[in-house]
Amino acid sequence: MADQPAEPDSVIDNFSAKIDDHISSSSSDSDDDHPSKPDAVKCHVYRLFGRDKPVHTVLGGGKPADVFLWKNKKNSAGVLGGATALWILFELLEYQLITLVCHILIILLAIPFLWSYANTFINKTPPQIPDVRLPEDCLLQVVTSLRIEINRIISTLRDVASGRDLRKFLSAFLGLWILSIAGSWCNFLTLLYMCFILLHTVPVLYEKYEDQVDPFAEKALIELKKQYAEFDAKVLSKIPLGPLQEKKKD
Repeated sequence: MADQPAEPDSVIDNFSAKIDDHISSSSSDSDDDHPSKPDAVKCHVYRLFGRDKPVHTVLGGGKPADVFLWKNKKNSAGVLGGATALWILFELLEYQLITLVCHILIILLAIPFLWSYANTFINKTPPQIPDVRLPEDCLLQVVTSLRIEINRIISTLRDVASGRDLRKFLSAFLGLWILSIAGSWCNFLTLLYMCFILLHTVPVLYEKYEDQVDPFAEKALIELKKQYAEFDAKVLSKIPLGPLQEKKKD
């Protein structure tokens, strides 16, 4: 028997199915090539201080960032508890630094001394006290990091004092003025302890609620820019330029 020709309805169905498959495949390819609208919007979300990295990376990463962000609650609580104990000793109990250092050294000397005598009477052999030395690499890393930070501060102060950016000068002036007021309210140790508390609370809270904080920060920054523009137009623009800036402008 000869094969019967295919029915028209089946041919039309097959043809329409192929067209649908082609359209679906092309649409999926286009979706892969172009990110979806929420993803594109998400990439342009405003982040505080213009950062494009996680908070952990901004804090320098490593163990200090883990402590500030409470990645290990025992270590963070221990560091914060130690700082609180020192603040209580020096501020509330009015303990002096030299007195504290001498008392700690007395305890560190008395414990091995008594242990050595007790071990000699019991075991008839003197105990071996471990030799504790400060590693050179660790000390060099601390000194190098401190030198880099000091040089960065000096470079920033030099840049501010050069008179190239009035906004940066006003920001530094306002920040130092606020710091001087805070310093008149409390002494250096209390101010340092308050900064330490803020480092243990603000970053972890910001990391937890950054999606809610960043929109408010963006609105506040826009409002500050508007206020600065008005201040610039009414006050700063009327200040006569110095001779150096006039020469540069010419």
